[in-house]
Amino acid sequence: MFTNKQQKVLNVYVTAGYPALNSTLSLMQALEANGADIIELGMPYSDPLADGSVIQASSLVALENGMTIKTLFEQLKGMRAQIKVPVILMGYMNPVLQYGFEAFCRDAAAVGVDGLILPDLPEYEFETEYGAVIQQYGLDFIFLVTPETSTARLRKLDTLSSGFLYAVSSSATTGSEKDFDAVATYLQRLQSMKLNNPVLVGFGIKDKATFESVSRFSNGAIIGSAYIKALEQKENAVLETQHFLESILQ
Repeated sequence: MFTNKQQKVLNVYVTAGYPALNSTLSLMQALEANGADIIELGMPYSDPLADGSVIQASSLVALENGMTIKTLFEQLKGMRAQIKVPVILMGYMNPVLQYGFEAFCRDAAAVGVDGLILPDLPEYEFETEYGAVIQQYGLDFIFLVTPETSTARLRKLDTLSSGFLYAVSSSATTGSEKDFDAVATYLQRLQSMKLNNPVLVGFGIKDKATFESVSRFSNGAIIGSAYIKALEQKENAVLETQHFLESILQ
């Protein structure tokens, strides 16, 4: 997942089916064209525990637009003819289990998805039941860690993860304000552990300054709420994507 770039990797989150049902692929193309190194597609869900109000609102719009996992996989067929960067699906276990876990992994792999983030899949269930299925279909699985995660658990989750480790900047929901001095101390701790996986930082990364700040002590960052916010009330989501990424990367 990090073959082309090791540092200042930018992973941008967008809710599938937002702002319009059929905007997913065009926004993915715009993200890649304007410098996103990884695309994280959020599968909308009515009760997204880790997400702040901005992403929750975008999820509700996407659900009202008619987005489902089945519809998303239909939209992603042939994706790899246009999208070259890694693509990750982020979501919650309930809709995935309703779809059928193995069917979900099979269909995700078939359309060219690279990895999964399922924050409410517990470590024990991953080890005893779901991890083997994920690996069978060649998908990476990314665990989340926080400043409160113990050293022993960090090491364990690093061993279980592939692709990268998602370092939540603080124990809060996405989109909230952060104390980046405290975040730097936490990231330096992770850096000193010499983990197996690259580390990307998420939650509260919203502009060039915060992206540069966390990239000093990690492999890069994940931006979600700030991008979704930029798309709100905008006539041209593709043009807004270009402007947003320019503001981060230039």
